[in-house]
Amino acid sequence: MSDVSLKPPGHPALPPRRIGVLLVNLGTPDATDYWSMRRYLKEFLSDRRVIEVNPVKWWLILNLIILTVRPGRKGRDYDKIWNKDKNESFLKTITRSQAEKLAAAYAGDARILVDWAMRYGNPSIASRLEAMRKAGCDRILIVPLYPQYAAATTATVADKAFDALAAMRWQPALRVAPAYYDRPAYIEALASSLEEGLTKLPFKPDVIVASYHGMPEEYLHKGDPYYCQCAVTTRLLRDRLKLDESKLMMTFQSRFGTAEWLKPYTDMTVKGLAEKGVKNLAVITPGFASDCLETLEEIAMENAHIFKEAGGENFAHIPCLNDSDAGMAVISDVVGRELMGWL
Repeated sequence: MSDVSLKPPGHPALPPRRIGVLLVNLGTPDATDYWSMRRYLKEFLSDRRVIEVNPVKWWLILNLIILTVRPGRKGRDYDKIWNKDKNESFLKTITRSQAEKLAAAYAGDARILVDWAMRYGNPSIASRLEAMRKAGCDRILIVPLYPQYAAATTATVADKAFDALAAMRWQPALRVAPAYYDRPAYIEALASSLEEGLTKLPFKPDVIVASYHGMPEEYLHKGDPYYCQCAVTTRLLRDRLKLDESKLMMTFQSRFGTAEWLKPYTDMTVKGLAEKGVKNLAVITPGFASDCLETLEEIAMENAHIFKEAGGENFAHIPCLNDSDAGMAVISDVVGRELMGWL
């Protein structure tokens, strides 16, 4: 159908065939005011992949309690780390830059079109997939920017992408890049980034904490591989850095609600280390491809305060890979592998 020579008279115009690469991150509110935060939180917390409880009970809790109280509080948290120059979250700034740098790397190949989207908020996955389709992309690679797989992250990106395809008459072929938690390029990038970050500190950490986003423990028992993949990443990073479990610890942050979440908890670990006499602490966040609220506010601010209140002295958050050369090498590694057979 794409061969111009075979088109009958009056056939709709067709753009040249292209291959799309869509980077997808978690999401961001459009602004920090109450109503912007409420829209974002409603979309996020209404996702059945994220909150797996009785839907009727959750609807009442979400709409009558959480969406009344939480938008104001989270808006204040976002405002602490908002990119005032661009009037957007740093997650959006960084994800855009990652897409632009990847596009520059493929600038010599007119077949490749690179774009970016957010699972929650804007730009939406559906809008970017439609734009790619109109630009002639009959094959699209979706790259969820989550090193470790979870149903609440990678799977919900795939859900949304296939929802968008359901509305299309001419659907592109779709690939979803798998998690890259054990890719040598990713482990090397983490290790080199950590080593570089440590050389810039005015102190030597006694302990390094690798903090991952948490999830309810129940999800692990339902078969979610997230915990195991985080453990593999941490083990490989320890091996690369020649550190044992006492020097590079794995923890989980950002718990929500009353259920038991994956342990050990980051905040309790940070507090406990300080109480045991640890004075110098560094935290890395290997589960995040880009710095965001959970790294810039929860770790760099909130957990730093917890550590020092409990007797610690020096605390450092090591930035995510972001759009650094090391970070882009990881994304290029994933994309290059997944485009095999299409290029």
